Amino acid sequence: MKKLLLSVLMLTAAIACKDDDNANNNDVNYSKLPQEFPFNTLTTINGVEVINGGFGSGATAHPTRKSEFYVITDRGPNTAYLNGIKFSAPNFTPTIMHFKINAEGNIEVIRYIKLKNPSGQPITGLPNPAGMGSTGETAYDVNGNPLGTDNYGLDSESIVAAADGTFWVSDEYGPHIVHYSADGVEMERISPIGVNTGNRKLPAVLAKRRPNRGMEGMCMTPDGKMLVGTMQSTMYVPTKALATNTTLTRIVTFDLATGQTKQYLYKQDGGASDSVCDITAVSNSEFLVIERDGNFGSQGGIKKVYRINLTGASDVSGTDLAAVDGLKINGKTLEQSSWSEISAAGLQPVSKTLAVDLVTKIGYEHDKFEGIVYLGNNKLVVFNDDDFGVVDDGNGNPKTKILPKTGKQDKGTMYIVDIQ
Repeated sequence: MKKLLLSVLMLTAAIACKDDDNANNNDVNYSKLPQEFPFNTLTTINGVEVINGGFGSGATAHPTRKSEFYVITDRGPNTAYLNGIKFSAPNFTPTIMHFKINAEGNIEVIRYIKLKNPSGQPITGLPNPAGMGSTGETAYDVNGNPLGTDNYGLDSESIVAAADGTFWVSDEYGPHIVHYSADGVEMERISPIGVNTGNRKLPAVLAKRRPNRGMEGMCMTPDGKMLVGTMQSTMYVPTKALATNTTLTRIVTFDLATGQTKQYLYKQDGGASDSVCDITAVSNSEFLVIERDGNFGSQGGIKKVYRINLTGASDVSGTDLAAVDGLKINGKTLEQSSWSEISAAGLQPVSKTLAVDLVTKIGYEHDKFEGIVYLGNNKLVVFNDDDFGVVDDGNGNPKTKILPKTGKQDKGTMYIVDIQ
């Protein structure tokens, strides 16, 4: 019965995605984009307004209604402090916003969906405890007092809306891939081998993600069969000091029916400070991927989207998915190996070509470029992560995040852009 239900869901997803790919999106009124999301104040700290933003860490389209979208926050407003982070709002719950572009072309919020644990209680963005996805970060309140952990806490970064109304969310802790009901209740948590959550597993090597640089992007293939996740940066394999190939990161696929995984290499243009963020599907093998740095667009920031293809790329999973360092070449991990050594071993990364440079194309101003949705017909929807309108003041406290070109507080904004 379960196999029959899964087959029906996959068929529904495939039909929905096929309809969307072939649909003419011009009948949706995008004429008022770019447009900011509606916001109010989440909290105020020492006179600094923290907005209820953060929507744009990840984005996905409604599987059948082409004028509707979902965007998700990360773990909540935070600043760096000692060996961890201060949470400006420790009880903040990572949240999905469901919205549409209405007939007038305006963003209209339909509902907010707070993520919940299996018992239906709202989770927080606090780190997981040891053994359950911990990154080693310590959480503090605004006064510097240590906070606890959350078994079900999530630093959510990407979202997929499935045809059955449920959601798949990936994060930067475990890294975890979590399946949530339509109301945001956790149904399954998929984590690397060795992390004590869930029965289905990701390769053990993924647990060596850098703190705050876990599974930054994720999408579903149009046939509804597979999740495709991107690790944000070079992982610490075998250790931080020895992971010298700072342009190498990984893509992992997860077959929803069988739980089988594959891993592929992605070669970044930049270095250790750059990020591979969201991913969106063009076909079952072709995808669009964000590469960005941490600078504002008007200050030389890199905000690009590449077309990549898994066809012809090598599966670098190796034979032992429980191996904490993954596949090795001549006794060295992939992250220790140069690209020439990887090529000599017969391993090929995914192919990539530039689809759009947002700074050149639209004068993209934000620093955080983290959400994309492919509409078909070479049209791409783009979202930024506004960090709840605040940044670190250098002393572990929030200050207003200002866009240097406009002098305004950064806020989540939706754009639409033509790509190659």
